Amino acid sequence: MQTREWAAGFAPLTVPIFRLVWLASLVSNIGSWMQTVGAQWLLVETNSSALLVALVQTASAAPVLIFAIPSGVIGEFLNRRLVLLYSQAVQLIVVLGLTYLTWIGQTTTLILLASTFALGIISAIQLPAFQALVPDIVPRNMLVDAASLSSIGVNIARAIGPAIAGLVVAQFGVAAVFFLNALSFVVFLGVLLFWKTYKPPVARHEPFVDATRAGTRYVLHSHIVRVILLRLAIFLVPANALWALLPTIAKGSLGLTASGYGLLLAALGAGSIIGAFVLPWARRVAAFNGVILLSSAVFGVGLVVLVLSPTLWVTFPVLVATGLAWIGVVATINGALQAFLPVWVRTRGLSFYQLVFFGCTAAGSAVSGVLAAIWGSEVVVIAAGILCVLGALSLLVSPIPKTTGIGRDIVEVPGVDDEPRADGSDDAAVLVLIRYTVHQDRRAEFLSVITQVKETRLRTGGREWHVYSDADDADVIVEAYSVGSWREHVSQHEGRTTEFDGALISRARAMSAVVPTATHLLAIQPTRFHNHMPRGNG
Repeated sequence: MQTREWAAGFAPLTVPIFRLVWLASLVSNIGSWMQTVGAQWLLVETNSSALLVALVQTASAAPVLIFAIPSGVIGEFLNRRLVLLYSQAVQLIVVLGLTYLTWIGQTTTLILLASTFALGIISAIQLPAFQALVPDIVPRNMLVDAASLSSIGVNIARAIGPAIAGLVVAQFGVAAVFFLNALSFVVFLGVLLFWKTYKPPVARHEPFVDATRAGTRYVLHSHIVRVILLRLAIFLVPANALWALLPTIAKGSLGLTASGYGLLLAALGAGSIIGAFVLPWARRVAAFNGVILLSSAVFGVGLVVLVLSPTLWVTFPVLVATGLAWIGVVATINGALQAFLPVWVRTRGLSFYQLVFFGCTAAGSAVSGVLAAIWGSEVVVIAAGILCVLGALSLLVSPIPKTTGIGRDIVEVPGVDDEPRADGSDDAAVLVLIRYTVHQDRRAEFLSVITQVKETRLRTGGREWHVYSDADDADVIVEAYSVGSWREHVSQHEGRTTEFDGALISRARAMSAVVPTATHLLAIQPTRFHNHMPRGNG
């Protein structure tokens, strides 16, 4: 492994503001993991069921199912620094309240889960904004490594946070853990207040509902994004059995205390730190699918060995390898998605990543808890490990499509004027008709290309798309698609078409024997002329 390959993985840390934000995020994540350990151990000490312990993870992750997509729109169009600033302040207030109730002995299971759910809501709001902030402050060629560093920071927190939490719980109680988490929010707040030079990127104005729909349509009509998110889900649902049931395994079959449980999580986090050195090299040697396949398989084997291990001397190194494998899957997928998403929809696309990530965490944790109550934690973790291995092997049959060479920069497609329409019809729905003249010998080829153009139109704002042949002229083919408003159609031409999409449109136009002509029809609202119509007697 070359030294420069190690250094490449850490290159984003040479950007001063990224380094500062990354360190603040690391401190905050350490506090969050301390919070999770404290909450789970508070339930374990009261002999709560495995289901209730697992529900701590579910309560933390479930809010993303509700708020992920709206949060993507918030992060896309509002000042991302301010979104993070207010989110950290609200979380600080919630944790301080929980700290006080725990200190006086009034924290019930309901209060604990409700507080965790509230923190999950705020986390759901800030996560897309935080992830989309990275491309604002690092060069494009560092995006994958920056995403890896962000994921590695989370897992370094897993190494440090739980170990500290275990020691603090043993010496000072759970309330002290919650208080230290509150201090971590203060650190992040301080960095955000200090960082006054941030200039948010200028985004084209879009109404909230329209922006939400646009982000959803993009994901639905981007094959590569859908496949990446599906692969993430296939791994995460069984993999989360580890995080949900590790506390019960630690206390039960391993007979460990809170500090021992913290050391198990520390071993997992240590593996992710090693991943910081290994991943840049692995991505260059094994490529995208190879890293995910190998990492998923190692993670699955690690779950099985964790349960069957005869001694902690085997358990700890296995958990280190398992932590490395976790970061290998999560950081690789996250980095690839960030690099692939076009700038105009990056935050909204990442909100779907958060939706899948935390939704699968919530679902996987809940299912694991329910099954553990029936069959026992050990059986469920072994079964989850087998599923992870099977998911890895399925990549041999159905790999993730390669994204290299697919132009992601935005290009302008001529054809419309961005000036507001004089008749005030900017909000009117648009029907676009494009007339091509294609000779019969090129018809099949053209139809193949125009079918790909369909996905381009729908990704960038189209709502319905059809292609017609002229009944009076066999060489004429008409492409027809609708857009929600004239404003959004202008965005299609000036801010949403990538190099890849532009090339497809150019191919289709080049096959026309004459220059294609476009007609734009604006919808007329019946209310505009209803009062002027004669009343009938029917």
